[in-house]
Amino acid sequence: MKKVFILILNFESRENTMDCLRSVDKTISKNFSVNIVLIDNNSKENFYLDKDFKSRIPIKIIKNDSNLGFSGGNNVGIKYALENGTDYVCLLNSDTTVDGFFLENLIKIGETNDRYGILVPKIYFAKDFEFHKNRYSGNEIGNVLWYAGGEMDWANVIGHHRGVDEVDNGQFDEIEETEIATGCCMVIKKEVFNKIGFLDRKYFLYYEDADFGIRAKRNKYKIIYVPTSIIWHKNAGSAGGSGSVLQDYYITRNRLLFGFKYAPIRSKLALFKESLFLLFRGRPWQKRGIVDFYMSKFGRGSYNDF
Repeated sequence: MKKVFILILNFESRENTMDCLRSVDKTISKNFSVNIVLIDNNSKENFYLDKDFKSRIPIKIIKNDSNLGFSGGNNVGIKYALENGTDYVCLLNSDTTVDGFFLENLIKIGETNDRYGILVPKIYFAKDFEFHKNRYSGNEIGNVLWYAGGEMDWANVIGHHRGVDEVDNGQFDEIEETEIATGCCMVIKKEVFNKIGFLDRKYFLYYEDADFGIRAKRNKYKIIYVPTSIIWHKNAGSAGGSGSVLQDYYITRNRLLFGFKYAPIRSKLALFKESLFLLFRGRPWQKRGIVDFYMSKFGRGSYNDF
């Protein structure tokens, strides 16, 4: 029987994490065994399980001594899962809830082809977390797409989620290869880690999933979108909300890191020009992100509000 480890990274988000754990606990797993690894990224309040929560799935709690970011924190869980004989690793954001068959449907497709290295679900906005709440009628709330596969706009070095903000009417219901995965939820075969290594800790937060996907694809693995697997996402619920200074810093710095590593020459030149503009005209933490990129200050970097 195949073994799957679900990794949930918690940082100052116990309520979201408990909601996530309760939904994951209902996961149907007929053809594989499931374990949960809860990695606490040095939250100020020690993470604990609610007294009334009696999980039917084994849970291992790992407490990091410092905040290692998304990449470093998950790497701790990935290492633990591989050391304990996993066949698949599922990275799952703490600000999500899942359908009971989300994992079953991903694994089922993964087993059909050795080169299907990364499997990703259809992701909806959690109810009332839509970007444009007033756009939708009552029965559409909770059925608005956040991710239905994705692609990289290489001219601007920005990832785009297919279908974002659209009400799901079955327009993205084909199983197919997609260009970019999202760290919000992706299921990864152990062979991928054995071949390309773990998440790159330089990123700390943001763009590490795109980097990982490119490395996997360069080693002939495919990223497969599976629309029968469904989860809901409290968008930016674990990162201070969209447009936060945290995002200003890490997205600005890491977009440069990612772009200068993978983008075409013309895009690299455009990034360089844009970085000079933002260095003088950008918001404070965008400026700091640019300075840190050129000084090769990666990982956690200068952002210390943790």
